[in-house]
Amino acid sequence: MYQHILLAADGSQNSIRAAKEALKIAKAGKEAAVTIIFVIDMEKVKTEVLHASSVESLYMERRQKLVPVEQLFKEQHVSYKVELVHGSPGPEIIKYANTQNVDLVIIGSRGLNSLQEMVLGSVSHKVMKRVQCPAMIVK
Repeated sequence: MYQHILLAADGSQNSIRAAKEALKIAKAGKEAAVTIIFVIDMEKVKTEVLHASSVESLYMERRQKLVPVEQLFKEQHVSYKVELVHGSPGPEIIKYANTQNVDLVIIGSRGLNSLQEMVLGSVSHKVMKRVQCPAMIVK
């Protein structure tokens, strides 16, 4: 079974659904370690810093987005760790998965339509193409 599961989370409803799937898989494999990765997108942070009262409040606001996901793991008594990384979400998730011996990546789908995905690309699509382990996109 999977020993190291990487759950990419951003606090959205899609990432909560992905967390529920990660919980099912982690509970099936009693020895599974789950890492929840949250990428702080530096492009978005630059504009938000101008409107935030302090860098600490901005950090706490970001951290609060993970509370619903963490609550799911606590309720199910599944151990996990949280990794906060800075950068662009797709490349950072890929880099972490490919360098940290991850066995499975689970990520929520943002729900772009086909035109948006063709023009913009999606984080989940980029991750699926470039990670060196199995990956699951949860809708």
